[in-house]
Amino acid sequence: MVIGGGIRKHEPLPEFFEKAVNLVRRHAPDAAIAFDSRPEDCADAALRWLRWLR
Repeated sequence: MVIGGGIRKHEPLPEFFEKAVNLVRRHAPDAAIAFDSRPEDCADAALRWLRWLR
């Protein structure tokens, strides 16, 4: 799962960010969680973890 900067960076959304991360941890505890800083970085963030898992 890639969680975007749009959730992390906008002041009213930190609680939503926490809920998203904790839901992933609860329902998919073995899932890799990657973070991007803008939509263009989404694929790079996912690839970092795919390469690491090999």
